[in-house]
Amino acid sequence: MRVIWILSLLFVVACSASEDGSNAHYQEGYHQSVGIKDAASRKRYEDQIMALGPIVGGVIAQVAAHPYLVGILIDVIGMPSQSACGGSLISASRILTAAHCWNDGRFQAWRFTAVLGSPFLFHGGLRLFPHGIAVHPNYDKRTLANDIAVLYLPGNVPLSSSIQPIRLPHGALLNHDLTGAWSVASGYGRYSDAVSPTTNTMARFVSLQVISLDQCRGVFGNAVLDSNICTNGYGGVGICRGDSGGPLTVTYHGEKILVGVSSFVARYGCELGSVSVCRVTSFMDWIKAYVILIMYKHIVKHIMTKDFMKFSF
Repeated sequence: MRVIWILSLLFVVACSASEDGSNAHYQEGYHQSVGIKDAASRKRYEDQIMALGPIVGGVIAQVAAHPYLVGILIDVIGMPSQSACGGSLISASRILTAAHCWNDGRFQAWRFTAVLGSPFLFHGGLRLFPHGIAVHPNYDKRTLANDIAVLYLPGNVPLSSSIQPIRLPHGALLNHDLTGAWSVASGYGRYSDAVSPTTNTMARFVSLQVISLDQCRGVFGNAVLDSNICTNGYGGVGICRGDSGGPLTVTYHGEKILVGVSSFVARYGCELGSVSVCRVTSFMDWIKAYVILIMYKHIVKHIMTKDFMKFSF
């Protein structure tokens, strides 16, 4: 059985490095190496579709089935083209995403465009410009530890069947390791290493089973922390390039719950290597603080332009 685990490999969904630390560097330079290139290809194909009137192994997502999924277009300082990430609507005015979507260690965003209620990134849906971002104070650009951030929308979005916030973990889920549970990852990224983003422009989703941390450590060693979530990679499915910041959810008592935020995939391919998702329950106090933050008199740190702020307590 151990041989089967190793051959099929595991997807490590975490908020830290893989067993040798190499995966921690994958998203350094994410915007230039992945985000901008994929976004440009996706836009060209979407434009062709409109003129005519990436999750690995995923299927096209119906908007109403994942109304919390947010596409994020990113204007990067010093770059002429946009990058892209995903996110989750967690309240009428807050989006949870990955911190490296703001700063990947080489390049920094100066503006975000949040796309809600659309299977496309560049067409349709409700499009808003978040006016601020709160990045976890212990976010490490090199290792991607604490790779989590909250985007602030300018006001409450109008909710509908295609735009709805997703609930955060509560009750028994706060202390549940989710072993054996089936989760769903969704995003706008590729669904295969071999597939160009031009062939899967619409949002997609994939089902992944959570395994125990002990099973994960049996393959990846002590790099796996209690704040990690692990899923198996059986069948070559999982989170892929361009899915950064997107949601990992479980169904609890008939309700979808956000349990993870996509962070990175392995250098050697998203179909055959470890990926990382921040475990939401490890950051509940921090997330809640920024969801309920309304009065900006508490903001003590301002970065970026006069129109866009990064702030923290």
